Amino acid sequence: MCTIALAPAGQATAKSPSKKHTVSAAKSKKYSARVSSQYRVNPDKTKAMRPVKLHAHARKSAKPALDAEMFDSFEGKSSSNANLSIASTKALVMNQNTHEIIYSKNLDTPTPIASVTKLMTAMVVLDAKLNLSDQVSITDMDVDYLKGTSSRLPVGTTMTREDLLNLALIASENRAASALATTYPGGKARFIQDMNAKAASLGMMNTHFEDSTGLTSNNVSTAMDLAKMVHAAYQYPLIRQITTTSDYDLSVGHRRQPIHFHNTNALVRESTNSSWEIGLSKTGYISEAGRCLVMQATIAGEPLILVLLDSVGKLTRIGDARRIKKWMEHNYSTLTSEKEGSIVLTGLSMSKSLSDESN
Repeated sequence: MCTIALAPAGQATAKSPSKKHTVSAAKSKKYSARVSSQYRVNPDKTKAMRPVKLHAHARKSAKPALDAEMFDSFEGKSSSNANLSIASTKALVMNQNTHEIIYSKNLDTPTPIASVTKLMTAMVVLDAKLNLSDQVSITDMDVDYLKGTSSRLPVGTTMTREDLLNLALIASENRAASALATTYPGGKARFIQDMNAKAASLGMMNTHFEDSTGLTSNNVSTAMDLAKMVHAAYQYPLIRQITTTSDYDLSVGHRRQPIHFHNTNALVRESTNSSWEIGLSKTGYISEAGRCLVMQATIAGEPLILVLLDSVGKLTRIGDARRIKKWMEHNYSTLTSEKEGSIVLTGLSMSKSLSDESN
């Protein structure tokens, strides 16, 4: 493990799974992006998935026409590897390029999303093009009086807005996410308004935000809406960089040792010694939401968006992600090697794809 040298007061050092780096606030100004997408999905068709044939050349199309029909989940033909089974109550696995919905479970059921909220928080901050090197202080307004969660950031702690983004996305620090909203131009009320406006612009019609942390169960969304949010957040290089950073050390005030924070996603922390290729990640938990995980990851050579919501056990969401990876690696290699060059899909269609419409 790499040893981190003490950073000057108020500065932080980040470690990614492959290297140690310091996030550059100067470069962050160009990292904001605006993405717009809409779907039209018939949720009734997810209940009875009727297999149909689709030739391989259709699956390989990286950028299909906006009105081209895409398809729901496909099933492997190997009797030794049954249909993919996910323990999370709501789930979605989607190919980010072809937009095939490989697996869906309670696709459009609204549910609290906990700290997955913080991806939207980060996008709103970056869209506003605020100076990430500005100093921001934690105040009593950022203390969690709703759930009573603890924090290692005492009231009065001062750090840069960039540090707040790192702590909110890597360690899911609630006071950091709150301070991003309370210090926003127009205050918290304007911030929440802009979060909901951003969600609407992305076609997240079953999503509603009431705070920047996810501590309130009134922050709700669906698996489908969160796939749109993950795709949008993936367009921000800074969000990709931060959410795939394994550890973050923050030097505060006159403390002799920096405060150490680690990524709440164990798959990011262990990815140095595994075959995971994670491009974006965020976890979440409150009792009403269960344990949640959203990711962008490349599996079996395919870029996927994974949404796992309302998992009961502490390890269920991680177990689900590993089951998805194992299933994909088996089935994609099997299906693409067939002589007929066809795969088995089911009949859920989308009329509009997750196209690159960023500005």
